[in-house]
Amino acid sequence: CDPKADSTRLILHAKAQDTILSLAAAAGSVEDLEIEDVMKVGYRGIKCVESGGPEPGVGCAGRGVITSINFLEEEGAYDDIDYVSYDVLGDVVCGGFAMPIRENKAQEIYIV
Repeated sequence: CDPKADSTRLILHAKAQDTILSLAAAAGSVEDLEIEDVMKVGYRGIKCVESGGPEPGVGCAGRGVITSINFLEEEGAYDDIDYVSYDVLGDVVCGGFAMPIRENKAQEIYIV
């Protein structure tokens, strides 16, 4: 959910990945997307998705987290995988960023 959308860059050996929110805006809505539009496979088969968010100081980035996680669940992105890692901004207090924890989508949390 980082506005820079660079959390997956090294895993993909590429520039920043297109985000769910930017692709949804271009397509018209998140309902117009397919999982193949947003998910890229990188190093050792790691599946990567970038949530994205509004421009800094505009809108609610937490809303992007909620929208993205709901989309991924509906599209079956969490089926048949062993681990999910969320790279979440730590310098912002926002309810949306706590969604994975609040809705029991995270079993362990590491602060780095």
